[in-house]
Amino acid sequence: MIIVAVLLLPMLGLLLYGMDRLEDRLFGTPPQALPARGHRLRLIHNASRPPTDRRTAGRDAEAA
Repeated sequence: MIIVAVLLLPMLGLLLYGMDRLEDRLFGTPPQALPARGHRLRLIHNASRPPTDRRTAGRDAEAA
């Protein structure tokens, strides 16, 4: 009985600490986004080549 009483306080302390950490993780503020590192999104792969319009190319082929 004394062993249970001696071990109960540290076990409750660990449980309280663990629940506090879990609550902070679940309900805390989300982490801030990392700033960009200079990488740029390339939307145009080759600007020297004129764009092709597939709709007009298909209609020209059907008309011929």
